Amino acid sequence: MADFGDPNPFGDNENEQHAIIDAPPVDEASEAPATPAKPASPPTQQRQPFRGYPGLSPKTGFCCARDEYLHSDGAEILIADALKMTDHTGKIYIAYVIRTGNSDARRRYSEFESLRSGLVKLYPTLIIPPIPSKQSLGDYAIKQSRAKEDATMISRRKRMLQAFLNRIARHPILSNEHTFHRFLDGEVSWSEVLHSPPMSLAPKNVLHAPPHNPTDANPHPGYAALPSPSTSVSLRHPDQRFMDSEAFTDKFASHLSGTMEKVTRRTMKRWSDYSQDNAELGAILNGFSLSETGQLAVAVERTGQAVDTTYVSTTQLLQDLEQSWAEPLHEYSQFAEIIKKLLVFRHQKHAQYEMTKNALENKREVMDEFERSEAEAQRLQNALSGSSINATAPGRRGATLLSGEGDEDIIGPSSPNAQSATSHSMPMRRKSTSGGGLLSAISYSIQGMMDVDPETARRNNMSKTKESISQLEDALHISTQDLKYTSATIQADLDRFQRQKVADMREMCISMARIHKEWCRKNLDAWEEARAEILKIQPHPNRQPEDIPLPTSPTSPNGPSSPSAKTITANESKK
Repeated sequence: MADFGDPNPFGDNENEQHAIIDAPPVDEASEAPATPAKPASPPTQQRQPFRGYPGLSPKTGFCCARDEYLHSDGAEILIADALKMTDHTGKIYIAYVIRTGNSDARRRYSEFESLRSGLVKLYPTLIIPPIPSKQSLGDYAIKQSRAKEDATMISRRKRMLQAFLNRIARHPILSNEHTFHRFLDGEVSWSEVLHSPPMSLAPKNVLHAPPHNPTDANPHPGYAALPSPSTSVSLRHPDQRFMDSEAFTDKFASHLSGTMEKVTRRTMKRWSDYSQDNAELGAILNGFSLSETGQLAVAVERTGQAVDTTYVSTTQLLQDLEQSWAEPLHEYSQFAEIIKKLLVFRHQKHAQYEMTKNALENKREVMDEFERSEAEAQRLQNALSGSSINATAPGRRGATLLSGEGDEDIIGPSSPNAQSATSHSMPMRRKSTSGGGLLSAISYSIQGMMDVDPETARRNNMSKTKESISQLEDALHISTQDLKYTSATIQADLDRFQRQKVADMREMCISMARIHKEWCRKNLDAWEEARAEILKIQPHPNRQPEDIPLPTSPTSPNGPSSPSAKTITANESKK
């Protein structure tokens, strides 16, 4: 493994990094598969590698008018309006009007949710942009039936849903998905899209589907043999690059959701309170100016107008900060959680590969043991077959002795030994068969069940083990390719995300500076005008004119009297 010293493991424009994948090398015929078109997408020309994504090339063909528009210069998707509508059950919902070029489509929030969840299943190795979160239970409890009609919430959703659609439209892979094009088509029923390919072919478990084409109707049989590792399983040989990515993402998420968002909400709250205080103060000053006359009334009125300008500009500053800072910040905190899940998926694919490899090694060890047992049994069989030939003559002599045709001096039919042997054998035979009928029957049945031919059992186990090894070899092969494709695609999308994040953060900081600069300019102009009117008021009659110099000390003609000089003058006056 290489040592990555860069605290940010994601690539940039000048030096894109590539993942180091802990997988065995394969031949050219088993390279990571290219990113295919989904079944519902019209076929495109053959792709060539492009910008780090396996099998991606510049766009050359278009499947529909919306596809062509999205890949034109200056293409922009707008959420033009939010309309209150009623479904067939009489429930009120908000439909968002999506404008793509000259065509409009109306989609409700739940349809945006289903689009995103479908893209997550169709593209498990890509960073799918987030959508605004649902209303919390607290919002529903406070606003009850009018929570869905809250103007602030609707405006926020319009902006964030528009950002969601435009991020998909600018993605090098997601922008080619025909399901997304159909979502933008107002003449297409979204319910039909959900119940037709490729959405209807989305797998229930993406770990058991090819990541380059999860909607494959006929996946390789080896996917059925792949394990389903948990998210907490440890890797024996982890990839240091993705370990760095996980650590960096955790830190990034902690900075955003744990610190920056909290401070931003607190700052927005204080700006809001400041705005309300200025609204009250401006109204009081304007009312007070009506009770005065002359230049004082004009000056107080102009001061109240300056305070009103501060209230208006602060309200505008709050709106601009919400759109240009708070919402993008929340969106990137959602991105951080999405990247975490993406890295978990890659972690599971790596664990799947290691578990499959380990299972294959164990099966091969079992197979080796069976082969050694088979070789030992064969050796014993050969030894026994060779010894049976040498034992033929003794066997015949034994048979002769048992038949009684041998020498009479051994055991003859009339000898005393023979008679005693016969007399002793008869009672023994009767004793063995007299009282054990039931027990003998049970023992015979159990012996019949247990008396399995070891050679047949061993060969059956060998056949099953060979079949398991064949399945695991196929599973390991596809797991290797899946890990290579998953790592390469995720790394390419992380590099793209890093470039996007840098550009967005730059724009957020510029917007923050521009918003405060505009707020300062408006308030400076208003308060300069108020100052001009205030200076027109005549000074207080008891106040010295500003052009008369102050008295100076006798010992210091260029400055005011010192305390010591004042003390001396007071003492002299007493004398």
